[in-house]
Amino acid sequence: MFDLIVILIPLFPLLAVLANGLNVMLGHRYSHEIAHRLGWGSVLLSFLCVLWVFGQTLGHPEPRTVIAYRWFFGGDLAVNLGFLIDPLTCVMMLVVTGVGLLIHVYSVGYMHGEEGFTRFFAYMNLFMVSMLLLVMGNNYAVLFIGWEGVGLCSYLLIGYYYDRVSAAKAATKAFVVNRIGDAGFLIAIFLVFAHFGTLDYTEVFAKADKLDSTTAFAIAVCLLIGAVGKSAQLPLYTWLPDAMEGPTPVSALIHAATMVTAGVYMVVRNHAIYDLTPNALLLVGVIGGATALFAATIGLVQTDIKRVLAYSTVSQLGFMFLACGVGAYAAAIFHLVTHAFFKALLFLSAGSVIHALAGEQDIRKMGGLWNKVPATHWVFLIGTAAIAGFPFLSGWWSKDEILGDAFTHRRYVLWALGAAAAFCTAFYMSRLLYVTFYGQSRVDHEVAHHIHEPSWWMRGPLLVLAALSALGGLIGVIPGGLEHGAFHQFLGPVVSAAAAGASGHQGGLLLPFILMAVTTGIGLAGWFTAHYFYYVKPEQPDLLANRLKGAYALLWNKYWVDELYDRLAVEPSKGAGRLLDRMDTVVVDRAVVAVEQVTDLNAAGSTWFEKYVIYGVINVTGYANHIGARILRQLQTGLVHHYAAILVTGLAVLVNLIVLILWWRGAL
Repeated sequence: MFDLIVILIPLFPLLAVLANGLNVMLGHRYSHEIAHRLGWGSVLLSFLCVLWVFGQTLGHPEPRTVIAYRWFFGGDLAVNLGFLIDPLTCVMMLVVTGVGLLIHVYSVGYMHGEEGFTRFFAYMNLFMVSMLLLVMGNNYAVLFIGWEGVGLCSYLLIGYYYDRVSAAKAATKAFVVNRIGDAGFLIAIFLVFAHFGTLDYTEVFAKADKLDSTTAFAIAVCLLIGAVGKSAQLPLYTWLPDAMEGPTPVSALIHAATMVTAGVYMVVRNHAIYDLTPNALLLVGVIGGATALFAATIGLVQTDIKRVLAYSTVSQLGFMFLACGVGAYAAAIFHLVTHAFFKALLFLSAGSVIHALAGEQDIRKMGGLWNKVPATHWVFLIGTAAIAGFPFLSGWWSKDEILGDAFTHRRYVLWALGAAAAFCTAFYMSRLLYVTFYGQSRVDHEVAHHIHEPSWWMRGPLLVLAALSALGGLIGVIPGGLEHGAFHQFLGPVVSAAAAGASGHQGGLLLPFILMAVTTGIGLAGWFTAHYFYYVKPEQPDLLANRLKGAYALLWNKYWVDELYDRLAVEPSKGAGRLLDRMDTVVVDRAVVAVEQVTDLNAAGSTWFEKYVIYGVINVTGYANHIGARILRQLQTGLVHHYAAILVTGLAVLVNLIVLILWWRGAL
């Protein structure tokens, strides 16, 4: 029974993919109503199965392996399509199917009337299947299938509006940048198999302590390259802000419930390897801390509502990597869960704003919306307060824990990076709130007459996510605080006792409260700074931008990283492509044409020689034989006197010839 329920979790959305995909291929034989019901209904069934498996795991947290299919065997390699069910898997499945279900339901209202409605739900379900394979797999091969699957689905969904040039470019960019990270991940898999002779998690982690430090570092760094690409960390983060070209539900699914969390999951799943190499672990933390602050500063000046949220995702993922870098794996997963709540809420409520404003995404053309879309305003306010670290909301608990762990593990530089990022996060998110919903309306007059709240298909998921964003952080502190909360105790068997212990504040009774007060003060300072600039004195930001033109230009242009990559990588690659194309045209094609011409000439010469020389000799020989035969046939008359005449004639010719020769020599 347990095995069957586990197999059904990814199977339900897969069946929906096949049904909707076949419907598209056959020319839409059934209605959009059936298409979306298959879409969210299959995810609902998966979510119910996950709840049942979660209940079973609560009572029996030891890892269980379910083999769905024996894939292939070759030499020492045996790979199964199998699933590993443990507390970490259960948490990830709950996030993927739970938040994913809400996004699917929201999509029914948001995508209503869009061309390609059925295709959209087929892609979304395929995304769910890929992410479930990624988090459920019991070996690196299944992980890699899911890993590549979410990459493919991100390409399809980011480029959903494929007739738009910007969407096509963004999809291609996401695909190419992720391939760079995937190359590192693939090398890591090869190294794992070379040293362990297996790809199964259980066997690899059981033997991990036998790795030498160099090999462990190499595997950890290659895994990190893959994680950096998939989770949009420095330096491979540039694809994620451009992913906003897809529909808003796609942005929510990528940023909150799937894909970008895959890198964090992979690092936590492989903690047994990272624990062996402190240098690699420190590298994880440095990349995370640097990314958290770097992306947060860019978000300070962005004006596209979805792009601000995109940079906030990059920054928040940096916090998760920072947590992994100090060994606080449970804290990283805790923040992953709370981030899924408030980031899905923020993206979907932003989608409601865009929907109400007929597609407008520039916050400079908004303002004064709080009383026109009050429900959307309140849920957006809750999401903003949660990500900004407002006390007792979900983001406050998880972010405070990460910064506290960084400080108590004496990673003071990482703590400072995280604290600065927390200030910037509170500032740019509250800025987004004030500019979008408060102040004077800057909405186009024609659009303003049609502003309305979304349908209940969209409003229902927003209310559920708002409740989770407000109260979801309590799962990490009930019943015994961060050190002994049910969430951390549940994850303890997976991340090991030492790592689980790292998730709680250390350093005495007073230090945790001091750190909590400091981080809370930092978040509130960022919030009230934005309140002053964008609510009390809304004219100040423009004045400040004019005074600090250099800094503003640096942030507005996102540090010119995209331009730098274009100059260092994209343009040289295009130049190399053009050069190779020119070589192909001028050298290779001409060489092929020359070879073709030589071949044709050789063939023509061979044909002439065969026709006029070989066939000529054969024909002349045959003709000569024919003439000789005719002559000889005429000589054979059967008459004796004819033969006597020929004999006398021949004898006379011979005698004359002898006489001529002798005369010529002077013998006569």
